[in-house]
Amino acid sequence: MLLIGVAGTTLTAQERDWLQHDAVAGVVLFKRNFASRDQVVELTAAIRAATARPLLVAVDQEGGRVQRFHAGFTELPPLDGFGRLHATDPDAALALAEQHAWLMASEIRATGLDLSFAPVVDLGRGNLAIGSRAFAEDPQVVAALAQAYVRGMHAAGMAATLKHFPGHGTVREDTHHDTAIDPRPLHELEAQDLLPFRAGIQAGADAVMMAHVVYPQVAPEPAGYSPRWINQILRGQMGFRGVVFSDDIGMAASSAAGGVKARVDAHLDAGCDVVLVCHPELVEESLQAVTGRSLNTAALLGLIAHGAMGWGGLLADARHGDTRTRLLETLGRTA
Repeated sequence: MLLIGVAGTTLTAQERDWLQHDAVAGVVLFKRNFASRDQVVELTAAIRAATARPLLVAVDQEGGRVQRFHAGFTELPPLDGFGRLHATDPDAALALAEQHAWLMASEIRATGLDLSFAPVVDLGRGNLAIGSRAFAEDPQVVAALAQAYVRGMHAAGMAATLKHFPGHGTVREDTHHDTAIDPRPLHELEAQDLLPFRAGIQAGADAVMMAHVVYPQVAPEPAGYSPRWINQILRGQMGFRGVVFSDDIGMAASSAAGGVKARVDAHLDAGCDVVLVCHPELVEESLQAVTGRSLNTAALLGLIAHGAMGWGGLLADARHGDTRTRLLETLGRTA
């Protein structure tokens, strides 16, 4: 299955055709797809109207520097503020992380989307792509905050996605632009980076997004292309039964597998349920790549949300205003 990107704030005829393809599981939206809250509500409705099949509509609305929707939405503070608060008041940090998750998920669901890819559970150890997106450096702190965040998302009726497995935080390189290699042995990764993922799975996380990082002491290929990481470790040893997403095949580090078809094939062959094709210019070739494949079309049904109240109902809910005020007064706005 493919989760695809579209170019603008409305659907083109070609994009409507793509959405009718059986291999397309849904759409992931970006800043380029957002002009206003009303517009993105209309875009989401148009995506769903393009086919009779249920489609997943997702976004990255983490807060901080990774927040795709702004005007009309809470400017969510980044996750590293919870780690700093945890150092002085752990109970307050856990409660506030749960509220951040509920607020984020409630606003996204009110807009008609199903999913925000959250939380980031990478360790905050200087990675250029992660930075303030990580809760903290300490894996035990990240694990506790991850569980709180999953609870908050579930309270809003949204599935939770742990990313980027098995941990992107300790390498320096940004896999959007460069190859990243983590030389540590598996036992060290298990004692550190995997702890938050285990905690999130224990809390009931519904999905995991893979990293494009290579861990050569574990497997020779990037984790998202690795049957050992996905099938043996994540599903086998860690007991994860949910949906596995690749990261975007348009990122530089994904080219380790070769061209577009090779990337799609490598992710699906390794055990990913859904391949992210975030760049519209790669969609046609990706659709050709899955021709003739047997696809798990039911994999995403559990992630599709039902019964969101809409913005009118959310704004009338006192919890929305109270949570927003409490969060921003304690941690401030986005950094």
